Amino acid sequence: MNPDPSQPDHLAAAVGAFAARTTLDDVPPEVLDRARHLVLDAVGLAFASTAYPFSGVAARALSAFGTGDQAVLGLPDRLPARDAAVLNGVLIHGMDFDDTHIPAVTHVSAAALPAALAAAVAAGADTRELLRAYVLGVEVSARVGIGGAGGFHDVGFHPTAVAGAFGAAVAAGTASGLDAATLTTAQGVVGSMSAGLLEFLADGAWTKRLHPGWAAMSGLTAAGFAAAGWTGPGAVYEGRFGLYNTHLAGRETRPEAVVDGLGERWELMRTAVKPYPVCHFVHAFADAALLLRPQIGDTAVTGIRCAIHPVPGKVVCEPPESKWAPRDEYDAKFSLPYVVATALLRGRFTLAELEDEALADREVLDLAQRVRVGEDPDSAFPAAYSGAIEIELADGRVLRHREQVNRGHDERPLSDDEIVAKYRGTIGRVAPDDVADRVQAAVLGLGDATPAADFAEACRGR
Repeated sequence: MNPDPSQPDHLAAAVGAFAARTTLDDVPPEVLDRARHLVLDAVGLAFASTAYPFSGVAARALSAFGTGDQAVLGLPDRLPARDAAVLNGVLIHGMDFDDTHIPAVTHVSAAALPAALAAAVAAGADTRELLRAYVLGVEVSARVGIGGAGGFHDVGFHPTAVAGAFGAAVAAGTASGLDAATLTTAQGVVGSMSAGLLEFLADGAWTKRLHPGWAAMSGLTAAGFAAAGWTGPGAVYEGRFGLYNTHLAGRETRPEAVVDGLGERWELMRTAVKPYPVCHFVHAFADAALLLRPQIGDTAVTGIRCAIHPVPGKVVCEPPESKWAPRDEYDAKFSLPYVVATALLRGRFTLAELEDEALADREVLDLAQRVRVGEDPDSAFPAAYSGAIEIELADGRVLRHREQVNRGHDERPLSDDEIVAKYRGTIGRVAPDDVADRVQAAVLGLGDATPAADFAEACRGR
């Protein structure tokens, strides 16, 4: 007997029913407006990524499988739908400057947007359906991540790859016009594709950059198989061998978070836009260092103590050999000592602080060696990414500051104007003003019934 994924007591069925019945008119205007700004941030980052070597490597790898008719964000390439989604995910996430849903510890746009865009273009949909699919994909990605209760990182899974695959399946299925039962099946199918290892932290490998694009491709694949009549397990989230009981066996999980408050509480509004181009776990430390810096003056720093929750601590402090002496810009993005030392000495942390000249700055590297890290018993993780710093000075003073809630969090969000300013800064690294203007108008007009293919062309590199 084939499994019946539409059983109403299954979480995936509730998600499928919600996605199928939700129209753009059901989404509050403030959610749609924020969604457009999150997309703007993502597209600007995709353009900026084209200046980095990883973008060319990814484009060459995917073009080896053949060309297609779908546009790619920020590049002149044209690829088949699934390959375009992979490359768009790489470009959005490649600099690790993209948005993060804080409680889910998940980069939600980097998988949901490429999946929604590829499916909408393939289906001949318009930007109303594209925006709807993106919003629903973000909702599902965030909720699946929340269900992990902050545990995915602790066991070595990247939640963007894990949760993002489910969001991408719903985004792709929604943009393709699937009904509730088929959307439910798509979630069941994509559960077997939901994975992404954090082993890149050991040697700075590029695999993390691929995770959201692969999640987007998995979502498109799962939606396609479901539409063709494939079957998938109904209890993909909560079952004996479902997501939470396999990926987080024996740990506290909250599967009910996947459906809790669907349509009443929009998780998209809790998505944080990054003010710094580094791992979100160290943003509070960068802000704390910058706030303390004016008090240091010309006095020598003899020691720095940082307190962090042990789960994010594993990501930005281990292994110590690459965190206290980053080998490249990707190591530096995930290095608490480097970020703190750089912020204190340079008074900023921008993309320039990840270039070769900055990474070789002996004064920064020497100061990083004076950073010591301990556990933070008062951390708000995973609800927020806290950071506490103590700076010991040669004159005997000890400066202290705690950022309990990181900037960009929904309690301290970046304004829409700040997001636009960030966008102009990122896309401006590679594109002239007229291109930036064209893309901005297209993105902030999402939902105006323009064909999705025309939107993709407007955001394509020339």
